[in-house]
Amino acid sequence: MDKSPAIESRNVRQLETLYGISNILATSERQREMLAEVLDTLDSELGMKRGTITLLTPDGNESMIEVAHNLPQVNRSKIRYRAGEGITGKVMKTGKPVIVPKISEEPLFLNKSGRRQEEGEISFVCVPISIGKEMIGAISVDLDFNEAQPLDQDMRVLSIVASMIAKDVKARREVAIRRRRLQDENLRLRHELEDRFRPENIIGNSGVMRDVYRQIHTVAAGNTTVLIRGESGTGKELVAHAIHYSSPRADGPFVKINCAALNENLLESELFGHEKGAFTGAIQSRKGRLEEANGGTLFLDEIGDFSPTVQVKLLRVLQERRFERVGSNRTLDTSARIIAATNRDLEKSVDNESFRQDLYYRINVFPIFLPPLRERKDDILLLADHFVEQYARRMGKDVRRISTPAINMMVAYHWPGNVRELENCIERAVLLTTDNVIHGHHLPPTLQTSDASDTIGTGSLEERTRLFERDIIVDALKRSGGNLSATARDLGTTPRIIRYKVKNLAIDYRRYRRNRI
Repeated sequence: MDKSPAIESRNVRQLETLYGISNILATSERQREMLAEVLDTLDSELGMKRGTITLLTPDGNESMIEVAHNLPQVNRSKIRYRAGEGITGKVMKTGKPVIVPKISEEPLFLNKSGRRQEEGEISFVCVPISIGKEMIGAISVDLDFNEAQPLDQDMRVLSIVASMIAKDVKARREVAIRRRRLQDENLRLRHELEDRFRPENIIGNSGVMRDVYRQIHTVAAGNTTVLIRGESGTGKELVAHAIHYSSPRADGPFVKINCAALNENLLESELFGHEKGAFTGAIQSRKGRLEEANGGTLFLDEIGDFSPTVQVKLLRVLQERRFERVGSNRTLDTSARIIAATNRDLEKSVDNESFRQDLYYRINVFPIFLPPLRERKDDILLLADHFVEQYARRMGKDVRRISTPAINMMVAYHWPGNVRELENCIERAVLLTTDNVIHGHHLPPTLQTSDASDTIGTGSLEERTRLFERDIIVDALKRSGGNLSATARDLGTTPRIIRYKVKNLAIDYRRYRRNRI
């Protein structure tokens, strides 16, 4: 049977209306504004003159109007439905749509808005909004009563709209959950960093370290440029963190650049940012670390590796607090505090003209010297106990103490890798120990002497050979900064064999890379 032109026209209007609503859902940022636009569209395009979207409260005990069309704001704020109350409550409780041809003949109709009594006969359609089996609300509309109008078609249109709204609400919920998780994680990490990098959490009570703590306390309150000096592995980044989180900038960002890990072009782009098309591969504009650090602290690790070109640009930043992105003529300002660190002899670099003298004086405003571990022997046991507790907790072991021979070995050792090397040694020892005591034979061969070590180890020849081989490779990795090719050259073998040994002996070579603090 052919449909009448009127029905055909109405079907076309309904399809166009659904398409328009889908665009609203795709482009609107705020949920309430989006829902209000949906009701406006239903009114203007399909003649559904009054509509409401009702959402359940978080406890699920009642529902309230989220948005309404042709309903005074004073009314909608007061209208609430208990679970199962009225037509709307029934729809949300059962999850089934309801059609009321004449509201005057429906005893369950509550008419809480109080306006329908003044109007002619009204038809009412209400459908649930659900995400899977979870009921989240309902959408309802009023229509002028018309015996010839097929209300079931209006119900189907509303059901489609409800499904579209449900998907949008679900997507927004997921985004909100992820945002909350990120915020919680950010807050947790911030608190963790604050706890970890406060000056009092830097392990050590020796006189030289107490001097360092006093300098951190003195310089933290201002904006003075700081230069942290010391050998690799002494904890220069920890001091930079301590200065930042003890300063008024603690709520701002802490941004780090490892200058030794980047070539000149990459370092310049990383530091100052770049514009789209500034060089091959610059497919979009990008902020530099100086911009990211605004209001906070920029930590330049291994500043002694800066190229002459970057040195000139950094000098301008320190003098004028201004810079340009790579490929741009627009001058930007920065309020970031600069903290630099190096293990190089900058005075020697100035003498041989590989480092600018004027830049040296600009960054050397407040130098802090971190002593090597061999000059703070009193702190070795404190640090070792701290790392034992840390790694025992991570590995789920009950390691309670370090034996006296092992302590003697650590104190006698010269620690060329400083605190980082001590941490690695303790991690290895905790991994190897089978009881609650770290013995001398659990330490690397570089620390063991026939006098200090009470034992040469236990186990089969194969096990001892395997441990000895592992120690040799680990020591070579330390010397090469985790570079497998350099390790192979050091040991007189090939990179392929070293890669095989590293995998077979379960050695994490990445942890020995020099950019790891």
